[in-house]
Amino acid sequence: MATSVTVPMVGKIVSVTVKVGDRIKEDDQVAILEAMKMEMPIVAPVSGTVKEVRVAPGQEVEAEAVIAVIE
Repeated sequence: MATSVTVPMVGKIVSVTVKVGDRIKEDDQVAILEAMKMEMPIVAPVSGTVKEVRVAPGQEVEAEAVIAVIE
């Protein structure tokens, strides 16, 4: 079953640390979000394989936006 990785608030993606096909573990960093002049790591909610990456560095995102999908 696929699990979505979301961001908690509006901000800008500073970097994406995974790519499609990567095996990751729960709590591994997926991306870094800049919001309110702070950088916050976005981590995987589950272990699995990255099936989709929906953002790129520099991209603005809305709260609860799906940035990646893990299967």
